Amino acid sequence: MDSEFEHQLQKLRDKIGSKTPHQQQHAAMLLAVEETITEQKAAVEPASYFAALLTLMEQQSGSGSNALSNAIIFLLSVVLPHVSASMLRAKFTTMMAVLSQSLDLASADVALLRSVISCLETVLLAQDASSWRQPIAQGTLRSLMQLSTDSKPKIRKRAQEAVSSLLSRPPPPTAIHPAAHIASRFVLEMLANAKADPQAAMHTLQLVKQTEMLWPADEFEGLCAALMQLPRLNTPYVATLAFQALETVFASAGESLDEDQFRDLLISVIDLKPNSSDSATSEAWLNIIQKGYIAYAQIGAEACFQSLPDLIDLVLPDIELGKSSTRDAATRCVWALIRECIPDSKLGSDGVQAIIKVLAGGLSYRYRESWALVFLLIAALFQRLGKFAHPSMDAVAKEVANMRMEPEFQFKDEADAVLGAAIRAVGPQVFLEILPLNLDGGQSQDNVGRAWLLPLMKSHIHNAPLGYFVSTMLPLADNLSVQSQQFVSQNRELEAKIYNALSQQVWALLSGFCNVPVDILDSFTVAFAKQLANEILEVPATRSAICGALQTLLTAVHALAHTESANGPITQQQALAAEMHLARFAPDYLAQLFNVFALSPGNGRGYLMDTITAFLAVITPGEVNATFAKVCAMLDQALKSHKPPTAAELTERYLEAHPPPTAHTMTDLAIVMAPYLDTEHAQMLVRAAFVLANQSEDAMLQKKGYKALSRLAAQSAESPARQLIESVMTEQLIPMLIESAGSVGAGSRRDRLMLISALARNLADDQLHFIPAMLSEAIMGTKEANERARNVAFETLLVMGQRMGQGGVIHMATVGGDTGMAAEQDANIVEFFKMTAAGLAAQTPHMV
Repeated sequence: MDSEFEHQLQKLRDKIGSKTPHQQQHAAMLLAVEETITEQKAAVEPASYFAALLTLMEQQSGSGSNALSNAIIFLLSVVLPHVSASMLRAKFTTMMAVLSQSLDLASADVALLRSVISCLETVLLAQDASSWRQPIAQGTLRSLMQLSTDSKPKIRKRAQEAVSSLLSRPPPPTAIHPAAHIASRFVLEMLANAKADPQAAMHTLQLVKQTEMLWPADEFEGLCAALMQLPRLNTPYVATLAFQALETVFASAGESLDEDQFRDLLISVIDLKPNSSDSATSEAWLNIIQKGYIAYAQIGAEACFQSLPDLIDLVLPDIELGKSSTRDAATRCVWALIRECIPDSKLGSDGVQAIIKVLAGGLSYRYRESWALVFLLIAALFQRLGKFAHPSMDAVAKEVANMRMEPEFQFKDEADAVLGAAIRAVGPQVFLEILPLNLDGGQSQDNVGRAWLLPLMKSHIHNAPLGYFVSTMLPLADNLSVQSQQFVSQNRELEAKIYNALSQQVWALLSGFCNVPVDILDSFTVAFAKQLANEILEVPATRSAICGALQTLLTAVHALAHTESANGPITQQQALAAEMHLARFAPDYLAQLFNVFALSPGNGRGYLMDTITAFLAVITPGEVNATFAKVCAMLDQALKSHKPPTAAELTERYLEAHPPPTAHTMTDLAIVMAPYLDTEHAQMLVRAAFVLANQSEDAMLQKKGYKALSRLAAQSAESPARQLIESVMTEQLIPMLIESAGSVGAGSRRDRLMLISALARNLADDQLHFIPAMLSEAIMGTKEANERARNVAFETLLVMGQRMGQGGVIHMATVGGDTGMAAEQDANIVEFFKMTAAGLAAQTPHMV
């Protein structure tokens, strides 16, 4: 017996002491049934409860004992959901005969009817299509639908839920419920009498609204016609419910109507457009229009598209005149029409011109209160049209830009969103032809300066030709820089700062142009690469932007080159060719970046390291190893003369203005190359890391030593670096970690714990003594002041526990110290918890 069923029964048993008579009756009946099951030595399962209750119900039939019948039916409503469908089908006729006697509205109380409805729902859901053809099943459904319009709210609500559940889940394999005709006829009958009995009509509409089913095709049109007649009764609530019900019915319209019928239906709905001031009805109507036309586009794309301009023109005033909720609903409707109802084949057609004209009307002053929503729709149209937005929407872009430049304009963010969508749609070259920057006094039809477009363009340029930046934007940046220098020579500091800032903003656009351009082979030339390298070396102000752009270019191209995807801006073959092309420039760039990295302050050179990492990913392993050998030689040389930095040299102010010691810099460069090293060079890094880990006088070098080892240990199992780490673990690495535990600086603990975690994850059976030897250090790490160190410590404990749970034998003699334990201990999770508990009980201020 499942736990949920037992939990329900236990709750009922507990009611035996209730002060409410009917709860006592339910509990007493349950105890009596369970006593009967025990006496008969039947299995304690839902089927036994069902059989006993059904027998009792048959015995009570006609006895007149309402209290007992009510208790039995209530218990049946609890038991039936747990009875198998096959048993419910076998007892279908008996159950229907017994339960139908309780559907007497005149004498039954609310609680009994709700229980009966629950029972009927469960039994009918279990039936197959053949059972639904029986008169008793169809008659029961009619009774439930009659109850769904009852005046008592609780009965009506429960009946509506049951009918909705039954009709929404037809017996397989049928798509339309066998009783769908009965349901549709009942609905039509109730709606036809709506004027005489509006209350019953409203209840029927609520039922239709919540019932998601496929209506019979031969009655679908009549049902829609009946629903559309209701708004003409001039009863607001009925009209709203009718539109909401029609919205639900539309879900199956595409499968029930042909294109002409669908068109006529939508025209009828359009004729029923309510006043914008009637928010509830308007929102329901707008939802129907949205869903209806999206469905119409699936079966009649051409006709749907041709009707869009007039439809959008009809809906647009709701954005101007409606209440807030109506304006939002109208915006969602038009947005969906733009996104879903314009076919790809029509993006450059005259029909689109008509849509643009309608939306451009929303920029007039009469829509000023709703400009934010109009801008949203115009941005959506730019996104949908893409390159076809030019030249059709040029005038719209200019108008939005002019509005954006008004001093008191309140919707600048929304206007920026429109212009950003325009940049993505037509590309930066076309966009700047429409709205030139006019920064350098060049020839242009207007002389309006638009420097404010530069920051906006930065975040909206994607897959644009790099050649445009090289041929147009780069000379512009150079000219602005030259003008800045001229202003400096004239002691005009303000103008110099402005033009220098503009030059930097132009350079900042390079990152967008490097986001997978399609012309890498043609535009990333030797001359361009050399100019970028010179800028990195000579102009610190542009260094960050150029490095970010190179990193974007290298990372994106490398990802596309090693991923099979047909959706990228360039093919995998093109990406591989581009990667090989960029790799030609990598050695020179790396040499330049290494020099700049060595001379840059320690707190501001992270972007340089990221760029170096990106270049390392595209060059050959041989080139990486050759470069590493040079770095390692410089590291050895630097360590010979290295002196630990003084306290003054470790302050934030000093680090922001001065480069770190050469030994620190060379170590950082060596670590970043760790994933690409072969066995020979990885061994060089291991030897260097051992030396660095013992640099207790220089906490930063010690930290970097542990970081180098953890980086090697974290590589994939087949990599030479990881295999080397595994080969030296037992004889060198684990003994070194155990012996150096007492000389670890505070700043090194996080990286040391990361190394311990990486090693513990893949310990061999003869290395398990490493866990108890390092366990106390991991426990102590959970008390570190640094949050990241604490998180690593908890992760290390988790990894240790998982490895102990895999089994093995711990040779305690190799742990060191007087453990007080047997020479060998089985590795398991229980033993791990014992060790952890012993560590927590240690005599230190940090433990409990």
